[in-house]
Amino acid sequence: MASLAQWAAGARPRTLPAAVAPVVLGTAAAHLRGRADLALAILALVVALALQVGVNYANDYSDGVRGTDEERVGPVRLVGQRLADPRNVKAAAFLSFGAGALAGLALVALSGAWLLLPLGAIAVLAAWRYTGGDNPYGYRGLGEVYVFVFFGLMATLGTLYTQADAISWFGVFGAVGVGAIASAILVANNLRDIPTDTEHGKRTLAVRLGDTRTRRLYGVLVAVSVGMVLLMALVTPWALLGLLALPLAVRSLAAVRSDATGRALVPVLAATGLYEVAYAVLVAVGVVIEVALR
Repeated sequence: MASLAQWAAGARPRTLPAAVAPVVLGTAAAHLRGRADLALAILALVVALALQVGVNYANDYSDGVRGTDEERVGPVRLVGQRLADPRNVKAAAFLSFGAGALAGLALVALSGAWLLLPLGAIAVLAAWRYTGGDNPYGYRGLGEVYVFVFFGLMATLGTLYTQADAISWFGVFGAVGVGAIASAILVANNLRDIPTDTEHGKRTLAVRLGDTRTRRLYGVLVAVSVGMVLLMALVTPWALLGLLALPLAVRSLAAVRSDATGRALVPVLAATGLYEVAYAVLVAVGVVIEVALR
């Protein structure tokens, strides 16, 4: 039976910045319009974290029962390493999805943003279908698209919309920026797993692109995040504070470009996650300064 520490590791905490950053940036975009709401931001954070944890447990379950995780390098695999009953891991995934759905319903009810209700339902379904079901899209090279859409565009702009009842260009630029970084986390993860994924028929984008082009894609996604800071600076020059997070990305880029493989790529996931959080927080600090100086 898995210990509490193993269950916590199975939730893959290195991926949680992908849930935190879009809420921070979406709230910053709302603050720029004078409409930030801390209570709604907290609810949005609960939704994002619950979905992220749910995706991670669902991925653990689905890959585990398919045998894809038996020889993985990286974090604990509850099912693949036979640490927990697959039924319990699947239940943990659906409990997380349920918690996210309840928090999402409260968020929509309090904000009046009922338009987000069907979008939230699609997000939960997509979270399960990533590696679950008969034809998971994560096995067809579409995982990065899911991350960009749901943990970039939807999480950021949904947070903004529930607080400000509107979408702004600043919010769009921020959504693209954090979405690109979140996708980079998955790219690094799938780059590490190319050998085992290829062996088990999991056709991730990294498997389809191959090692060299996957490494280039990681660099492109980091470059996109930098470009979005420059575009946000057109709204407020204080957004340039986001560039102070770049050294974290440069360190990860160096590791990716050094042809690191296997365990040597594990620190890249953590560093990219830190880059995403630092990116969002520093841009948010810039927004706070901008509003304070008005």
